[in-house]
Amino acid sequence: MTDVRQPDFRIDPQFTERWSPRAFTGEALERATLMTILEAARWAPSGSNLQPWRFVYGLRGTPAFETLASTLAEGNRAWAPQAGALVLVLSRTQRVVPGKEQPQPIVSHAFDAGAAWMSLALQAQALDLHAHAMGGFDRAMARERLGVPKDVELHAVVALGRRGEASLLPPSLQEREQPSGRLPLSALVAEGRFEFEG
Repeated sequence: MTDVRQPDFRIDPQFTERWSPRAFTGEALERATLMTILEAARWAPSGSNLQPWRFVYGLRGTPAFETLASTLAEGNRAWAPQAGALVLVLSRTQRVVPGKEQPQPIVSHAFDAGAAWMSLALQAQALDLHAHAMGGFDRAMARERLGVPKDVELHAVVALGRRGEASLLPPSLQEREQPSGRLPLSALVAEGRFEFEG
C-alpha cells in the first residue's frame, strides 16, 4: 500500500487495498466467476428492499462484450477492451406500488445502485481481481444497442479482470497506474450542519 492509501482512522484493509487499475491481462473471466461477483452485488442493501439495480454483462470474446466496448468513450477504449468482462450498471427509476396504477419514482435508485457497485468491487477484490467503473461511455448508444427502457438509468460500465503490468497501457496512462489518495476525512464530514470549503 502506498503512502496515499493510509487511512486517518483504523479500518479494514479491504477498503484501502481496493483500487481501480486500467491495465488488464486480457484474460477472459469465466462465467461462474462473474456470477459470483454479481451475486455479491445482489445482496447489497436498498431502500424498501426494492433492489432497483440491474446489470448487463459481456464476457471477453463474445458479441455482448464487443457491443458494450463499442459504447465506451475514446479514452476508455484505449485500455478497457483488455478486461475479462464488461458490466453495465443500471437502475430502475420507477415502480408500481401495490394498489396504485401509475408508476411512482424510486428516489433511492442511484444510491442503491452505488451500494451494489461497491459490493461488486469488493467481491472482485476478494477473488484477486479488479474492477474499474467508467462514466465515460455513450449512454444513448448503450440504451439503443442494449434495448434499455426509458425508465432505467445507465450509471457506469465496469471493466473486470486480472490486473496486468502498467507497460500494457499507452504511455500516457502508465504513470497514472497506481492507487490514488483521498481527501482527508475532515474535508468530508461535518457535525450538525453543512459547513464545507468548496
